[in-house]
Amino acid sequence: MSGHSKWATIKHKKGLADAKRGQKFTKLIKEITVAAKMGGADPDSNARLRTAVLKARAENMPKDNIERAIKKASGEDANTTFYELTYEGYAPGGVAIIIDTLTDNKNRTAADVRSTLTKLGGSLGATGCVSYMFQTKGVITYDASKYTEEQIFEAALENGAEDVSTDDGVIEVTTSASDFASVLEAMQSAGFEQDSADVSKIADTTVTLDKEKANKVLKIVERLEDLEDVQQVSTNLDLPDDFEEE
Repeated sequence: MSGHSKWATIKHKKGLADAKRGQKFTKLIKEITVAAKMGGADPDSNARLRTAVLKARAENMPKDNIERAIKKASGEDANTTFYELTYEGYAPGGVAIIIDTLTDNKNRTAADVRSTLTKLGGSLGATGCVSYMFQTKGVITYDASKYTEEQIFEAALENGAEDVSTDDGVIEVTTSASDFASVLEAMQSAGFEQDSADVSKIADTTVTLDKEKANKVLKIVERLEDLEDVQQVSTNLDLPDDFEEE
């Protein structure tokens, strides 16, 4: 499995164990609200909103929460300006890291991201210093104890997916960012229930670290993800199948 898949699986399980679903919902609600504000409240004519809603549904967010988030775009948040800011830098061991944020306060976000990185042994870099190493892809995962790779492969490729791979009990479907929504909807219509679904930055090449340094990187990622304005953190760290998080 790719480092991304292994890492996503660890975060998914840990997120459930740590009851972080509420925090995840908060970030998804912000994404839905901003998407609706920028492109309108109709998911059929607003691709970004459609994707945000599908991601929220994949996390089992209640329908009422989604509808309220869309309504907020023309209500209390109508006059709030949100900025999409991306920070690039390095984590311990020379691991590339990208932090995508959505904020109404640029100074707060910049200070929080810089402080979190530097306190834990990382550093911010110039714009473009690591982003060239990544591609934006849709990633949908399935439980290999529920479905065979052949079942997923046939349905996914037929509906526009780019690749399907399996390892450590997880089947991963990769799509282009633009095809993510249509592939996910097609898979759901075909009766396949995903474990996770997101649009992520995937590294073209990865680096492997020893357990101590790898855990330092994971600690940075977790602390960054805890920040109010951070929507997603991506790295090129590869985690072996037998990795145990401290």
